[in-house]
Amino acid sequence: MTRAAPRHLAIASGKGGVGKTWLAITLSHALARAGARVLLFDADLGLANVDIQLGLVPACDLGAVLAGRATLADAVLTHDGGFDILPGRSGAGTLAALGPAALAGVLNGLRGLAGRYDHVVLDLGAGLEPTVQRLAGFAELLLVVATEEPTSLTDAYAVLKLHAADATACGPARIVVNQAATRAAGERTYATLARACTSFLGRTPPCAGIVRRDERVREAIRRQTLLLTRHPGTAAAADVEALAAGLLTTGG
Repeated sequence: MTRAAPRHLAIASGKGGVGKTWLAITLSHALARAGARVLLFDADLGLANVDIQLGLVPACDLGAVLAGRATLADAVLTHDGGFDILPGRSGAGTLAALGPAALAGVLNGLRGLAGRYDHVVLDLGAGLEPTVQRLAGFAELLLVVATEEPTSLTDAYAVLKLHAADATACGPARIVVNQAATRAAGERTYATLARACTSFLGRTPPCAGIVRRDERVREAIRRQTLLLTRHPGTAAAADVEALAAGLLTTGG
């Protein structure tokens, strides 16, 4: 296993409903299956739902850490899929409005934990809030998830624009097309977004991967199970594993 992928990898989207959290979970699982030590940080502050998608009831979460009742290491739990999870806290508006000093403390703690892992995957909140931008800038690689829907493309472009303008951002951005009807359709969706970036930003983020639409993804989410465990032979599973392999061998 070649560790070419960045240690801190953030997954973002301009809008909700594009499968961002599912992708973060499944990519973390795929990386772990490839032999990497992985920590998935539910960094959707205030609307965290990694634990919900996986049917977990954490005894400790980010809310307890920020309240001073635990450390980040205390909050980490190990999933049967072979990767660790740092759970957030759903519905905690105070986390969504986390101040700069508190956020810096979380990121410093995350840096301390990172030494235990090959890759730390951050599942960011949807939107363009300053906290989301700060977390995106922290990562060495940003994956922006988009679908063929016009609103998704518009919002994904906004995320890419802000990231390109952030002089403090640690690393580049890549595009992942999710829920593509076919691979060719996904390539057309990527091309549309890439043209906008080339025309208005003067740069063309590469395509990190295309994940095809698959009804078994919904079924796995309903059952709160991992797709690569429940339906390892599906198109979506193969696409995410290809995405992970690309990250491990080329850095994205």
